[in-house]
Amino acid sequence: MIKTIKQLEEEERKTLASYAAKSCTSRGRVCDEPPPLYRTHFMRDRDRVIHATAFRRLEYKTQVFVNHEGDYYRTRLTHALEVQQIARTIAKALGLNEILAEAISLAHDIGHTPFGHAGEVKLNELLSEHGGFEHNVQGLRVVDILEHNYINFRGLNLCYETREGIIKHETEYDSASNIGDEFNGNKSPTIEAQVVNVADEIAYNAHDLDDGLKSKYLHLDQLNGIELWRFAFDETEQSLSNQDKIYAAIREFIKLEVNDVIENSENLIKEKGIKRLEDVYSSPPVIGFSGKVGALNRELKNFLRNCLYCHYKVVKMQEKSKRLIEALFSIYIQDTRQLPPQFIEMVDEFGKERVVCDYIAGMTDRFAQDEYERLFLPFAKM
Repeated sequence: MIKTIKQLEEEERKTLASYAAKSCTSRGRVCDEPPPLYRTHFMRDRDRVIHATAFRRLEYKTQVFVNHEGDYYRTRLTHALEVQQIARTIAKALGLNEILAEAISLAHDIGHTPFGHAGEVKLNELLSEHGGFEHNVQGLRVVDILEHNYINFRGLNLCYETREGIIKHETEYDSASNIGDEFNGNKSPTIEAQVVNVADEIAYNAHDLDDGLKSKYLHLDQLNGIELWRFAFDETEQSLSNQDKIYAAIREFIKLEVNDVIENSENLIKEKGIKRLEDVYSSPPVIGFSGKVGALNRELKNFLRNCLYCHYKVVKMQEKSKRLIEALFSIYIQDTRQLPPQFIEMVDEFGKERVVCDYIAGMTDRFAQDEYERLFLPFAKM
């Protein structure tokens, strides 16, 4: 039997929790559009993100290791896919709208710069007198303005709930201080957006451990004092090789954290008396770790910060990346005629600093490196 949008929306009403976001009650899009025939509105959002140019570029944007350092390491794209998988698992278990969680997961890093957080830090510094730079805010700008796939509106024209999940995405390393008037910064986002926040943290902790060990920047003996890792590693089959034990331990780690979030969040939802979506907005976040696992997770995050993110080789690449971005920014600001025509056209509307930032933030690692050569090396091909 073919399922139309009406039937899919009816399934949502019947099967999802009372406090889940439902596409039939979405606050809608900035520009009205005819509804899809065989998809819900959130399914349309998810599909538009997947087909966006900015989403494809995530394949060549740094997570921790710059693209040329190896084909094995996670990129922003593979990170988004891992967040999506974890978020859908949590959302499904809690009776939430997993399609909305999926859409937000795929889009949550769509505004990220080349070279990871180093690029974000440098652009924020360069834009300090012009509104600053935060990749969540930039992500909303990408889906609202910078994508050019449709003739009837700017951007992707996503639903309010998806856009809210992008601008209000928040972890220890991600938060937007400049949310704007459209989205009430004093209210929590949908519970699906909260799921993505936690799924993001689980995903990057797990894959950064994996990549750190693979790169040899981290070593197994360093992890002996990390209780969460030790528990996961001890659960593996002892006859396995060290590499197979690492793979098994990463899986055990993800399972442990995901299960804890599901069980703890269910308890929090009951304790807070969450019955309706309005209760979600007016309550503090209800998706998170239990106290015990949260403390163990903090120990692991401190370890990753001190031993991987501050590893001298990672820091050297970060500083090199900052110098490269500063050089690109400087030369475009001096003469915006070197920008592509579609960006030059936006200068009068948004100012040259913001438009230069848009151009650089949209670059992949590789394109930024090639552009540096084209701008600064006389014999580089244009």
